[in-house]
Amino acid sequence: LKLNFPDYSFRFKSNENKPLIFDEIRKKFVILEPEEWVRQHFLQFLINQKGYPAGLMKMESGLKYNQQQKRTDLIAHNNLLEAVLLVECKAPSVKITDKTFQQIAAYDSQIDAQFMVLTNGLEHFCFRVIDRKLNFEPEVPFYSAK
Repeated sequence: LKLNFPDYSFRFKSNENKPLIFDEIRKKFVILEPEEWVRQHFLQFLINQKGYPAGLMKMESGLKYNQQQKRTDLIAHNNLLEAVLLVECKAPSVKITDKTFQQIAAYDSQIDAQFMVLTNGLEHFCFRVIDRKLNFEPEVPFYSAK
């Protein structure tokens, strides 16, 4: 499926008739689900177009929210290891709705990233919360070490 990103080169293989894609952050092949296709594209977008260092990113890290174990799709840090960007990826077939905005805002209440991004690979929304309001950004910010 063609997404709203530049074209990137990926490594693929198959295991038990399941397609796999190599994740350079986790250093392993993972099952290529539609959401993973979006996650891998967004990762490459951050590295190649926005200058984020791969070594300062975490994929699918856990967090606790309301006594439940959740996981974030992608977190980019600065060189002080502060969360700069929290990314929530959805499959291209999933519409971005108020519910998805509430999900990433809830995750960010535990992470406190400067910026948040919601994407389904076709639509991308970048914003930050200031005074309990969503402030939309015109584009994903370039990496800043500070």
